[in-house]
Amino acid sequence: MSIIQASIPLYFLLIAAELFWSHRTGHRIYRLNDAVADISCGVLSQMAGIFDKAITLGVYVWVVGHASMQQWLPAIPAWPDRSPWSDAAPLGIDWAALASWVVTFVLVDCCYYWSHRMGHEVNLLWAGHVVHHQSEEYNLSVALRQATIGKLFTWMFYLPLALIGVPWRLFEACYGVNLVYQFVLHTRAVGKLARPVEAVMNTPSHHRVHHGVNAKYQDRNYAGVFIVFDKLFGTYQVEDDAEPVVYGVTKPLNTWNPVAANLQVFRHLWEDWQRVTRWSDKLRLLFGRPGWRPPELGGPILPPVVSVETYEKFDPPVPRVLAGYGMLQFVLATLAGVQLLRTAKTLPTSDAAAAAFLVVVALVGVAGVFERAKWTRPMETARLVSLGLMGGVLVATESTYAAWGVGALVLSVVSLAILWHYRASFTEVALAPVM
Repeated sequence: MSIIQASIPLYFLLIAAELFWSHRTGHRIYRLNDAVADISCGVLSQMAGIFDKAITLGVYVWVVGHASMQQWLPAIPAWPDRSPWSDAAPLGIDWAALASWVVTFVLVDCCYYWSHRMGHEVNLLWAGHVVHHQSEEYNLSVALRQATIGKLFTWMFYLPLALIGVPWRLFEACYGVNLVYQFVLHTRAVGKLARPVEAVMNTPSHHRVHHGVNAKYQDRNYAGVFIVFDKLFGTYQVEDDAEPVVYGVTKPLNTWNPVAANLQVFRHLWEDWQRVTRWSDKLRLLFGRPGWRPPELGGPILPPVVSVETYEKFDPPVPRVLAGYGMLQFVLATLAGVQLLRTAKTLPTSDAAAAAFLVVVALVGVAGVFERAKWTRPMETARLVSLGLMGGVLVATESTYAAWGVGALVLSVVSLAILWHYRASFTEVALAPVM
């Protein structure tokens, strides 16, 4: 199990603590629909890792083994790949191994900075990264809102580490710790820290700036762990108390659908690509800065002026019981996704893919419930009927999983009753299609 997956219980514990803080202080920083959408994106991202790890990590492993400096110049020593703590070493510290870990951690963070920065400055890479910025709130659940497709692009920024021979296990561990550290940055419960900390480390204050859609905050503070990289490369911006951060993206997503969230900018890119006639403009659409458009499409898109007083968040109302139905389906789908992550290595690829598909369908249905989208009722009906039939088969065949079959039958019947009782509530047209 990866460091990130092992940290999942910690994530939810900290989210619960932040919710408690929000309740006690009266700071309304969570909305149920938004948090559900954030975590749904995270579930999709983690499940995708079951299938894309061969690319995102496999290429790195191959380069270390076949194209690193040590392969071409054997005189160059290998990177220490062992624990820095040793009873046989003076003071119990293996200094060479400790230096290897420290240097690797800093280099990973430098690579992360450039990967993150290019994810904002190259349109094709932004299409893969935008998911993380679509939430109009800022809390710990937003940290879980990760892209599914973007990982297929970012792995290449870490290949320089493979070329200098950083062992893949050392790289993976440092990368995992880097991402876990960033989780705690996504909060408004922590103000500015002591000056020495703010000067060197990435902090909640610095990262709030990064998520701002205000003109002065856009494309700033790309750091993962060390804010010094932003100061070194000219992308640092301090959080200004006089201008509160407005969170989101310049073109709001306006849907809770995690699949649509991952495809939003790719769809816009494809539409613009088809309309543009010159190949030079087509290439610039892909590799130029987000927002650039050729004159035939009306020229560059200028971000609107925003403020916390005037910005309207996407927040369609949903009846309380129907929201409870959506929350139940979301919790069950999330638990199924977590269980899939735990058991994926023991499953045939086809079974893992089928399980992942069912989780995705459930999460898309949950999004439709919180939007009251018209397509939700027939899709959820089909899913629940299928679930009931599968449960019935397990019971009828006296399977060892018959008890689970009874649970599936009960869930299916109760859920269908609630769904159809509130069928008149599904009157809203979805504002963003699945594809």
